[in-house]
Amino acid sequence: MDTPSNPGHPGSPALLRPALSRALLLLVLGVLAALLLTLIDRATRAQVQRNEQAWIAERLQRLLAGQHYDNDLLADRIVITAPDLLGTPRAVPIYRARLAGEPKAVVMQTIAPDGYRGPLEILVAIAVDGTLLGVQVIRHQETPGLGDGFERDPRWLRSFAGRSLLSPRQQRWSVRQDGGDFDAFTGATITPRAIVKAVRRSLEYYRANQHRLFD
Repeated sequence: MDTPSNPGHPGSPALLRPALSRALLLLVLGVLAALLLTLIDRATRAQVQRNEQAWIAERLQRLLAGQHYDNDLLADRIVITAPDLLGTPRAVPIYRARLAGEPKAVVMQTIAPDGYRGPLEILVAIAVDGTLLGVQVIRHQETPGLGDGFERDPRWLRSFAGRSLLSPRQQRWSVRQDGGDFDAFTGATITPRAIVKAVRRSLEYYRANQHRLFD
């Protein structure tokens, strides 16, 4: 003889169905939340990347102001590794400017590893003939009012324009305190010494790899 089911029994189908429904609902909500977070993360990363590209594009345009080129600098880019001359074991970008396909200039991202408060990230713009077009410090941790003299007096960085490894001669590429041709900041020598050395090494890298850079 069959025994009638007891709706109040813990294992009865009547009680299991609501529990299963709640578990299924929680599972669906969890999956939807994960998908939403993934979409937000992708959108955020894409926006950050666009902001970074706009930020670097603005600085490239400043460094190459007055130069004639017709290519997309962000697209015409290579990544190289040269720790001895570019100051870091990480790969760094080099942006190439061309006019009608002919090389006009490069902008190299280099590191001055020996700043007073740590490494300085620098953009160095070099014309195809090896002459400096401009130098810009894009990231640093130098002490405000002392080590950041290149920000307080932008003329100091602008003084690099027109220089090359021939002007001054390579052995004169240092600050005056070290017997070179470059002024330091008032009350600071370590940071300008690091920047001058990093710019000189960028020129040395360009001279040794000019043809390969434009391949």
